[in-house]
Amino acid sequence: MEELKNIFIERTAKTPQIDFNQFTGELILFGKSIPENAAKVYEPLLEWINDYIKFPCKTTNLRLNLEYFNTSSSIWLAKMVNALSKISEDDYVFFIHLYFDIEDFESMDMEELKNIVGQLVDNISEGKISIGIKTYGADTSGKIVKESIIFI
Repeated sequence: MEELKNIFIERTAKTPQIDFNQFTGELILFGKSIPENAAKVYEPLLEWINDYIKFPCKTTNLRLNLEYFNTSSSIWLAKMVNALSKISEDDYVFFIHLYFDIEDFESMDMEELKNIVGQLVDNISEGKISIGIKTYGADTSGKIVKESIIFI
């Protein structure tokens, strides 16, 4: 079996910065995700995740700090969430972190938040892992000024 390597890819105008670390369990996507070919960007990440879940960290954090993502990206993000939900270790935790501009966050009603979260978690497999969703409202400098947590 080939050793799992961390992934770090700089962001572009259409793709997010990607920083997946097998040792810390931090899986970060930062920026915009509007690639012309989402499969080219996300399929290797999904393959990495499928290897990662064989020997995951006790806590896995998928940090989606995306100012915008298109429909094809959301499909791949949902596939990644579904794969990570298959971690089968007892007492392990998987957090999905969602970051929003504070103005958008404060004006969002519960239904809008449910729709965003639903896109990601509707196909989660039943498993042993505890899953939490953390939402954050950030100001223009990126400082977190409001947060909430939901366990599913």
